[in-house]
Amino acid sequence: MISNISEPPSADVVRIGSCTVTLSSREVTVPGARRVRRLTPKALGVLKALLRSPGAVVTRDELFAEVWPDTLPTNDVLTQAVTQLRKAFASDDGDGTAYIETIAKTGYRLLVPVRMLADESVAPAPAEPDVAPAAIAVTPVPAPTATGAAPASVRSRWRRHRRYVLLAVGLAMLVALLVMAALLLQRPSVEPKSSGVLEDGSRVIGSPQRPYRLITATAGFETYPTLSPDGSQVAYEADSSARNGSTVKVQTSGNAPARLLAETPDGYSDRFPNWSPNGRDIAFARFGPGASCEVLIASATGGAVRHVTRCDGTELLSFDWTPDGRGLVFGSLAGAHAYRGIRVLDIASGRWTPLAYQVAEDSFDYAPRYSPDGRWIVFVRNPQIGDLWRLPASGGVPEQLTADSAEIRGWAWRSDSRHIVFGRRVDSESRLYELDTQNRTLRDVGIDDAQSPAVSRHNEMLAFVHRKAQFGLFRVPLKDGQPGQPQRLFPSNGRDGQPMLAPDGRQLVFTSDRSGNYGLWWADLTRPDSLRPVEGLRPETRQAADWSPDSTHLLVSGRDAQANPVIYEVSPRDEQVVALPVPVAQPLQALYGGDSDHVLIVDRDARERLRLSLFDRRQSPWRLLASIDGVSQARFDRSAQRVLFTRLSAGGLWSVDAQLSTGSIQQVSEDRPSRWRYRTWTVARDGSVDYLSNGASCATLFSRINAGATRTEHCLDVDRLSAGNGFSAQPDGSALYVALAVADGADIGVMPLPEAPVAVFSAVSNALFLKGK
Repeated sequence: MISNISEPPSADVVRIGSCTVTLSSREVTVPGARRVRRLTPKALGVLKALLRSPGAVVTRDELFAEVWPDTLPTNDVLTQAVTQLRKAFASDDGDGTAYIETIAKTGYRLLVPVRMLADESVAPAPAEPDVAPAAIAVTPVPAPTATGAAPASVRSRWRRHRRYVLLAVGLAMLVALLVMAALLLQRPSVEPKSSGVLEDGSRVIGSPQRPYRLITATAGFETYPTLSPDGSQVAYEADSSARNGSTVKVQTSGNAPARLLAETPDGYSDRFPNWSPNGRDIAFARFGPGASCEVLIASATGGAVRHVTRCDGTELLSFDWTPDGRGLVFGSLAGAHAYRGIRVLDIASGRWTPLAYQVAEDSFDYAPRYSPDGRWIVFVRNPQIGDLWRLPASGGVPEQLTADSAEIRGWAWRSDSRHIVFGRRVDSESRLYELDTQNRTLRDVGIDDAQSPAVSRHNEMLAFVHRKAQFGLFRVPLKDGQPGQPQRLFPSNGRDGQPMLAPDGRQLVFTSDRSGNYGLWWADLTRPDSLRPVEGLRPETRQAADWSPDSTHLLVSGRDAQANPVIYEVSPRDEQVVALPVPVAQPLQALYGGDSDHVLIVDRDARERLRLSLFDRRQSPWRLLASIDGVSQARFDRSAQRVLFTRLSAGGLWSVDAQLSTGSIQQVSEDRPSRWRYRTWTVARDGSVDYLSNGASCATLFSRINAGATRTEHCLDVDRLSAGNGFSAQPDGSALYVALAVADGADIGVMPLPEAPVAVFSAVSNALFLKGK
């Protein structure tokens, strides 16, 4: 039972749970600990703020205002203060987390009982001999009379109600015991990693050990790992600089030298390896000249390679083994062998069997995989703006597992057929998360810069791609449609992206984590010292900002404190940020139309369909003027007063007039942008449309898209890849503003996957059920 205290602590000594805190000396005494712990002044300030409302949530803003007044602290200083408090309250064999709870994206609260202890000069009141000691708030007994005895009526009343008080205390302790047991069950059962400091805190051993180790250490890219069933070997795709392509290599999960799975012919690339359920074979795709593609199977120990089927030579090819190892399950295919939906290929007969389920006309179902028990198939629908979906293995009605319209970067089943590990782009990096498919809860696996997870079938070994790229901003001059030497802008050690130049050709905004936190930055290019962050919003990594025609305002996609999508209108010079009342549930992108009173919104509706809508915002609520279904990305071409857009259903580019009249829709380009690189294009004020892609011999290719014109491509940068989430052009088309990798590479990491957590409420209900039995 937690006592509520509305005033600041009046006593110098406070009992917090089983620990004793002396406020004046900042000392914490923990039962059984070898020494007294001492708090920093800031950690003590946070503790005092939590003490005023035990059991209630104290927001981050309240803590910043009280403990760090008149400053602009980052979230890191508060996190460090809370971490020190948890370490101070921890016993020698515990972690102290149960004392202070983190409320995601909100603040913290104190979970344990709090009691103010009297000064040592005041003698403690004697306790009733038959009442068990407990840290609870009890109604005080009136002071003794001159004879030294309390009134008889008070004692009589206490005896009558004592059994009810004891019963309430017992029930409270039982509930507390069950909750604590549930929290202990939820903790991963792994040995704590070394913190790099001796147990007594007296000396430093070294830096804390990572929970994983990298089994590759080259300057290139190793991607798409797949594990043998026993987790002892990893196959992966490796760049081959000698061939200007890629090969599939096999390596033990230790650091032994890798070997080639199969010889790759010159001019070809082997990609997307998948280990068979019995561990004997590895299926992979071989890409060749003229967009040729075939799926092959090779023995995992090396040897002959046999042909399985033809495929599409696109970056969206996806396939995996069936549980019995007799077939392959394919996601949607595009191009020459296009098929919308999931199919199963019988390897022996070559017969295709479509999965019986409903697929929307503009949906692309990617990376299907059977659960280990064979009951389910999970896949990513529309990976450009993706979510995880599940349907029965025999077909049926798909159900949505996530609802974030996120950039999902690979996923894998755990062996329990309940939990899924997946990579997702968050801010400037990609992280791994674990999804419980039953209760739809997420857990951060705790690995930075990770994607493309794979899990072994038998022993829960995890392999993943560790890519820690750093992107910088560059201005690339264009002369006669050919790129010149890129020039670095605003160098830093952070990750910069989405540079958007204003129509006036002077102002630039971009996203960056250069301050330690991901945010939006603004600068006047004529005054480099004007660079500063725009406070008051958290931008979305998926969509770049859009400037108003007069270069005074921006429309920025972001998320609020509850992770809901929001469209902000920002005046960067005045540092004003306003959340707009956009009349859609899930806005993904916002653009200014022909003027600032008309706004174009790309959103996803309740039926998971994407659409582009035109609104007149001079009315409240905004008035819908027109809409087009199946649009994944849009840009407004002010030179021709038209809207250019891409579709989910196919690669290419389309245009429509400023009023979104369906009769004016026409195709501008058949294959560029590709379905995967649907955001790497821009339109200048002169109407030129520029596109960035990559090739075998050039990391960043530049091309100009003009309807009916001869295709030309120029290598913008041989070695550095461009970011895939937006760039912009000088109004007259004479330069590009792009984000290029200044440090890049990808390695394969491996680690034992911690046990899946048990949901708190499930654990409590199970305990109550067993007690009832």
